[in-house]
Amino acid sequence: MTDHEKYMKEAIKQAKKAEALMEVPIGCVIVYGGKIIARGYNRRNTDKNTLSHAELNAIRKASKKLGDWRLEGCTLYVTLEPCQMCAGAIVQARVTNVVIGSMNPKAGCAGSVLNLLEMDGFNHKVHVERDVLQEECSSMLSEFFRKLRQQKSNKKSHLQPKSE
Repeated sequence: MTDHEKYMKEAIKQAKKAEALMEVPIGCVIVYGGKIIARGYNRRNTDKNTLSHAELNAIRKASKKLGDWRLEGCTLYVTLEPCQMCAGAIVQARVTNVVIGSMNPKAGCAGSVLNLLEMDGFNHKVHVERDVLQEECSSMLSEFFRKLRQQKSNKKSHLQPKSE
């Protein structure tokens, strides 16, 4: 198992914490000097806060741990390609490397819809590696949304008046 796979498995553990709260299962860890210094998972519904994405939760903790808003020398592992908000925060935090599990063709901003992490013109570019444990990260999300659709379908069928 590579280091990238080892740390992505830790991000997957965080995603499972989100899933246990009925949140979209997205998890993140930040590594500095070969050690995990911060963990985060999606908590938007739980916290009733648009900003409570896995990456932002982890960035906040890493900054506190290092005593600096600059996360130079850090590698951020995330199970799903960051959105525009998180990609912007990653650039602003000066994160050195980002490792992504699964790409997000509808909302990803590390190469799918946009590529804010490697964009010319910003004062910082992030080195990005994609598709680490892609199948595991992708299937976790697919299964979550499949179950969610099934639950909604079951609720609708229970609300339908029964014909006699």
